[in-house]
Amino acid sequence: MSALLERLPFFRRRPILVAKFPGRGRPKHGWPWFLAGVLLGVVALSGLYFWGTSGRTLTQPVRLDYGPASPAFAAVYGPLLGAEFTGGNSVEVLVNGVEFFPAMLSAIAGAQQTITLETYIWTSGTISDRFIAALSERARHGVKVLVLIDGMAPLEFKQADRTRLSDSGVQLRTYARHHWYDFKLNFNHRTHRKILVVDGKVGFTGGMCIDDQWLGDADSTKVWRETQVRVAGPVVREMQAVFASNWLETTSGLLLGADYFPPITARGGVLAQCIESGPGEGPENARICYLLAIASARESIDLSSAYFVPDDLSIETLLEARARGVRVRIIIPALTDSRMGRAASRSRWRRLLAAGVEFYQYLPAMDHCKVLIVDEVFVCVGSINFDNRSFSLNDEIALNTLDRSVARTHLKVFADDLQQSQRITREEFESRPFYQKLADELCGLFRSQF
Repeated sequence: MSALLERLPFFRRRPILVAKFPGRGRPKHGWPWFLAGVLLGVVALSGLYFWGTSGRTLTQPVRLDYGPASPAFAAVYGPLLGAEFTGGNSVEVLVNGVEFFPAMLSAIAGAQQTITLETYIWTSGTISDRFIAALSERARHGVKVLVLIDGMAPLEFKQADRTRLSDSGVQLRTYARHHWYDFKLNFNHRTHRKILVVDGKVGFTGGMCIDDQWLGDADSTKVWRETQVRVAGPVVREMQAVFASNWLETTSGLLLGADYFPPITARGGVLAQCIESGPGEGPENARICYLLAIASARESIDLSSAYFVPDDLSIETLLEARARGVRVRIIIPALTDSRMGRAASRSRWRRLLAAGVEFYQYLPAMDHCKVLIVDEVFVCVGSINFDNRSFSLNDEIALNTLDRSVARTHLKVFADDLQQSQRITREEFESRPFYQKLADELCGLFRSQF
């Protein structure tokens, strides 16, 4: 949708050529105007469809009279999101592909029973070849390897590479399409989850996909900045269950037995939960997850979000946090893969900047992180962006922790990113050219799709 809109003359960088009308009568070469009208009509109808398929379940203000460190927070947060906090977990923060790809490939190489992998994008290339080799090697040695990709993933995933996986014994499936001819009525609904679970004991989640854009240390504009987590302990069972729900929806089969859900003893001291969100599983869990955490804040909110396009209730919840004296810092990418998404984001900043919310643009590379830290104790990391697509349209996953040590690690990473970011002042924001303000507001009309 965004790619379609960006083809409109209004969004082009080159000057817009206006047709001349020689004298009176019909314009010369009027067919471009007719086509433009048809295109605008398609865009309008598409916008109405997308808006109609956008979830807007929660409309009442979210207010809590206790912070995330209070036992009352976990007591409410867990049941509402369908996943209780469990103790005995270990959490390792992995920054950029230089750290998380080797860790993931090493875990795959050590698999003895099962590997379950779900991803949004899989693009053929260098890192793809490494995953194919690792997964195929384990499958040939009798490990049950299940791979689930979103319906958009095959666009960049070569048929030859998919065949290599299948021929080795990997069970490769496309989300919600048991057969190639299956048609998904709500094509606006995707799985945006990123999950890797090995032997039901070790799990990974975050924002990365299998694509060479993540291959490196975010040390150039071609390599994306990302945060993943490696977890072990009882919470991995919840992560496996999230994968199992989409596997069931796609194949009509259950994952059963100790190969997928083995007994797990304590592996650390971290209190954690893993939640799922999607139109069919916990509608708006992702949105509620963020809003409850923000409503609980008493000291600080630190957010890294690749796509920050808040709805009205999210803005009000952030403004109430500022009214309580909470410091709010938000890191967004200076480099982005969606100019329309960035414009739609800017259309939502005015009241937040006026209330003292601090915005920073990460400069070195595309910042694709999805990390929320509240009061230096609660951390949410996973596939959730701060936008309607993640909050209501897509299937998402998040690992939430209540642990000051884990939070300190994430805060150190956040502080390092701040050092490489430039603050956006209210004065700079208001001094944007008129045409940019107009473009931002127009793009904001389609914010339900970002």
